[in-house]
Amino acid sequence: MEEKEIMELRVGNYADIDLNRSVRQGIPEVIYGAGKTAEQIVGIASAMKERGIANILITRLDPEKAEQVRQGLEFTYDEVARIGIVNRQETEKQGKIVVVAAGTSDLPVAEEAAVTAELFGNYVERVYDVGVAGIHRLLNRLPAFEGANAVIAVAGMEGALVSVIGGLVACPVVGVPTSVGYGASFGGLAALLAMLNSCASGVSIVNIDNGFGAGVLASKINRQSVHGENPGKDICENEYVKDQSAVGA
Repeated sequence: MEEKEIMELRVGNYADIDLNRSVRQGIPEVIYGAGKTAEQIVGIASAMKERGIANILITRLDPEKAEQVRQGLEFTYDEVARIGIVNRQETEKQGKIVVVAAGTSDLPVAEEAAVTAELFGNYVERVYDVGVAGIHRLLNRLPAFEGANAVIAVAGMEGALVSVIGGLVACPVVGVPTSVGYGASFGGLAALLAMLNSCASGVSIVNIDNGFGAGVLASKINRQSVHGENPGKDICENEYVKDQSAVGA
């Protein structure tokens, strides 16, 4: 690539935007808000918007920083999910993903997953506060799982909800352990290990509190279930990727 082309991807001396991520992965680059200043977030998001990128996601954006970002950038903000969205454009919702939360304390992570999945064009149904301490609540909501192509199960404490759901549904289940719990939960480690040791088949686990990662994974499962779509199938035909391969050769 020419130097001019490389420079056009950079924002100041702190970011290098991956403009072709949507070609490879089916979704644009996402801005992780934690650890970045408001000025850096505004700079990156503004540069992406200027290049025509829609539905730019800013994750882990706390309310105080969101107010700072709002001074330099127009965007929508979901305080529960801690997500900001720049250049929001409505997308047709297809297929079905069910997001399940064991308890109300798990909602920030569950909403991060749900908002992410909705933004990327999936119909999402929420089933909240159905943890195993009152398992009848989950059993009463089983009709909500009909027709789902993926389920995201969010739980802290001992994380048992994932195994229960994994034994009830035919579609893939994405487990999300949360850091909710008392001392021996070790900040979500107990739930993570319990989910990894689930006896239910067809269950896959993301990292602690990683609602965003679960939303993306379930979105890809749902998209392929609906259309057999593979956003990366033409990756070798993309001129940008060819150029990058040449640079690394």
